[in-house]
Amino acid sequence: MAQLEDMSADRILGVSRRIADHLLDVQRRVNRQMDATQSELLPEVRRQLGYQHAEAVDLSGLVNTRIAGLSSVVTPEAVATLLPLSAASATTTRAGRRAMTDIVMGAEGRLAVIAGPCSIHDPVATLEYAGFIRRMRDRHGDDLEIVMRTYTEKPRTEVDWKGFAYDPYLDGSNHISVGLIASRMLMCGITAMGVPVAAEPLNALTPQYVDGLVTYNGVGARNVTDQTARERVSGFSSVIGFKNSPEGSIEAAIQAVIAARAGHHFLGVDRHGMTAQLSTTGNETGHVILRGDKRGPNYSAAHIADTKAELRKRGLPGVVVVDASHGNSQKDHLRQVDVVHDLAGQIAGGESAIRGVMLESNLVAGRQDLDQQHPGALEYGKSVTDACVDLDMTAAMLDELADAARARRGAAVADEAVALHAG
Repeated sequence: MAQLEDMSADRILGVSRRIADHLLDVQRRVNRQMDATQSELLPEVRRQLGYQHAEAVDLSGLVNTRIAGLSSVVTPEAVATLLPLSAASATTTRAGRRAMTDIVMGAEGRLAVIAGPCSIHDPVATLEYAGFIRRMRDRHGDDLEIVMRTYTEKPRTEVDWKGFAYDPYLDGSNHISVGLIASRMLMCGITAMGVPVAAEPLNALTPQYVDGLVTYNGVGARNVTDQTARERVSGFSSVIGFKNSPEGSIEAAIQAVIAARAGHHFLGVDRHGMTAQLSTTGNETGHVILRGDKRGPNYSAAHIADTKAELRKRGLPGVVVVDASHGNSQKDHLRQVDVVHDLAGQIAGGESAIRGVMLESNLVAGRQDLDQQHPGALEYGKSVTDACVDLDMTAAMLDELADAARARRGAAVADEAVALHAG
């Protein structure tokens, strides 16, 4: 297969479609074999248990009354077999998770930055943006751990485009198998470049398709109160964060952190797509993400202090990540600069609770509406969901955050020296 960087968007989707066609053919054959085996064995099980022969019953109007279609989908195991992790990707994810864990847990003084498009929709633009992040990681590696947002699922308040994983052709055709394969291809390509990735999974099944590739997973504001989401991420191998609710409830995020740090037992699926009971150990990296709300931002020094106090009341470490977009920017992408400037001042002043910052950034500033009748008319490199800042503004914000992180580390070293001398 050619290098992803050398492929057009149509070709990336074309390769994904060919893979999907082959894997779906395999899956249909597997399903037929399963049906045949169960038809052969289950009657005997009924007999052994003393159940009478099941009579035929008309189920019309009782089941699937609102299901318009049901079709096979590729399984995580089959996709991973066709698109395995490379050694470079495994190294990137392993190092990224270790670095992010150390930052969140306070074992190192760098600052985490999760930067990238609100959502990805164009494979070529996504890879070009990954190249930018790679350059920024090279520039700021001593001060920042930069992880790229590769969000392929989008929560919708009502009805809208649900993300690249569900509708990769942007036209309402909803070829989910193609979207899942293309998502894995992109994450494989990005991590092979040495860039760790972040995601925000919405569905219980989708994380399996990118297993081993994601360094940081966020649980969004709309899902933070979902107990099943909290249980799922308790078993994630990645670092996890929880945003405050759309109404501004930080307590909801704190409850989610507590729930995710505990072990759980719940229904899920294995890598073959089969229903399974999952038992988790709990994820100790869970933390709160402050994203503001419609009433206003929550990133000020006073907000940080209040959040730390609430966390300590619940026996949790005073650790936060701040989302510079959404409610904190009041949906004005350019205000992210003001948020970052304020946070940089707090960080440089020694505020140790701020362990990370989220930025919504893309090749081109702003946003555009997606017309599913004419997806080819989209402007290259511009978001189709929330508005983002451009590369120049992103680079400037990363410069400021790196300076702040360096100042904080320097002050901490000086304080340690003074304490040692006094002792």
